[in-house]
Amino acid sequence: MEEDGIYTQDGTITISRKPANKKKTGNWKACYFILGNECCERLAYYGMSTNLVNYLRERFNQGNVTAANNVTTWSGTCYITPLIGAFLADSYLGRYWTIASFSVIYAIGMTLLTLSASAPGIKPSCDANGCNPTSAQTSACFIALYLIALGTGGIKPCVSAFGADQFDDSDKKEAIRKSSFFNWFYFSINIGALVASSVLVWIQMNIGWGWSFGAPAVAMIIAVIFFFSGSRLYRLQIPGGSPLTRICQVIVAVLRKINIQVPDDKSLLHETVDVESVIKGSRKLDHTNRFKCLDKAAVETQSDISRGLPNPWRLCTVTQVEELKSVISLLPVWASLIAFAAVYGQMSTMFVLQGNTMDQHVGPRFRIPSASLTIFDTLSVIFWVPLYDRIIVPYASRFTGHKQGFTQLQRMGIGLVISTIAMVVSGILEVVRLDIIRKNNYYDVETIPLSIFWQVPQYFIVGCAEVFTNIGSLEFFYGEAPDAKRSFGMALFLTTTAVGNYASTLLLTIVTKITTRHGNLGWIPDNLNRGHLDYFYWLLTTLSFLNFLVFLWIAKRYRYKNVAAK
Repeated sequence: MEEDGIYTQDGTITISRKPANKKKTGNWKACYFILGNECCERLAYYGMSTNLVNYLRERFNQGNVTAANNVTTWSGTCYITPLIGAFLADSYLGRYWTIASFSVIYAIGMTLLTLSASAPGIKPSCDANGCNPTSAQTSACFIALYLIALGTGGIKPCVSAFGADQFDDSDKKEAIRKSSFFNWFYFSINIGALVASSVLVWIQMNIGWGWSFGAPAVAMIIAVIFFFSGSRLYRLQIPGGSPLTRICQVIVAVLRKINIQVPDDKSLLHETVDVESVIKGSRKLDHTNRFKCLDKAAVETQSDISRGLPNPWRLCTVTQVEELKSVISLLPVWASLIAFAAVYGQMSTMFVLQGNTMDQHVGPRFRIPSASLTIFDTLSVIFWVPLYDRIIVPYASRFTGHKQGFTQLQRMGIGLVISTIAMVVSGILEVVRLDIIRKNNYYDVETIPLSIFWQVPQYFIVGCAEVFTNIGSLEFFYGEAPDAKRSFGMALFLTTTAVGNYASTLLLTIVTKITTRHGNLGWIPDNLNRGHLDYFYWLLTTLSFLNFLVFLWIAKRYRYKNVAAK
């Protein structure tokens, strides 16, 4: 009994593979290193990616649509590769070693990108008439970018889950701290983004691309140092084996017993008599009545009993079946977040291109790069996270009765509404901008006399939406994913950004193809002064609103995960 108070009850171990001591490991003392690592890694990522659309336009002579599509496709890949990292972490390596190994790939990609922007022969040659990239130089740039995409795929799904692993769910005090961790994890992301979208973007526009990509490379090295510095304090979850194998076992077992009737008494379904689940690193899950057809996999037949030890391809435990049910239940919620990701993706593409046409001067001499305005999205997050954690949660909990103020799905829904408002505000600004152009015949003027700071509200509102939707989603997908699939849960959330970026690319391609018929310039020509970017914003507004209605329907029917009591 005394040992139960000393060691964690969630099966975590230390780096030396010993049971994790509650007082000596985990909690905030371990999380400080994880938060420091995330802050530096995000500084590296955003410092390299925030102004990427302008880099491709300037150094590789790409038009607005081509550059925007390349950025959203690459960004989407950065959020699809986490499926690879999550599979390796949950199945074989564990989160700690997955983060460590993929950081090396990340660093190699950052180094190659720095060389492609600075080393003679690798960087495009430029003169007064512009740049003249060769196919080899273009290839070097994109190889570097996609190495970074692969590297970040091992870090993104693991680092937030690894931080949450430092808190024991069976301890009520630690469980509450875990919810707060997700707020401060997102806060640390945006501290890194703040430096990236201000200092590094200014370096890119005023000193040179080589220096601006070199600084993020150094930040990535610091991130790795931060991570390894806390090794002795970390709690590590044991990998549970291949989740894909367990999913396939349930499906095969169901098909083999397709004609068998599920008993009314669900206690007759197969489950281990031990306190722990047979799946390493996973607690038992209570039976639920959703997707009842899958229960056939846990029905014991006479042939199963006569064979002695059960064959997992014929007979699965209730926990294994509930794992698959949990994953299936997450998919509708996942799909309803794609529209939000598409809206969020506009900050690195359409918002930047819109800002390029506006007056970027601050005083007579200083000129702020349009990509630097993402700093206001970052400042918004930095403003809203402590406000939400310290003021909104205690106040809301008085009315909702929920200890965290809102349920995770309620929090996400509020963010979806706010993101729709962001698109409305963006559209209104574009209407005003085009009206000024029409009245003053500014069609061929590079920048119009409308301050770029009129974009601040749309960035600030998107930041507010992030605090509700993205942080709520992080907590939701970590908490609702089965214990042995938590990296997968994080990866599933991240793929909403991937699919959102791909959807944005597809939508932009379709809109361009339709609106440029019969010789028309289209909604988004290279000269935005002659286009209709406002129509694109109204289209996103409509899609966001319809998506919110679908989300409400899904959230109302969702049932949260039940962990079996010990």
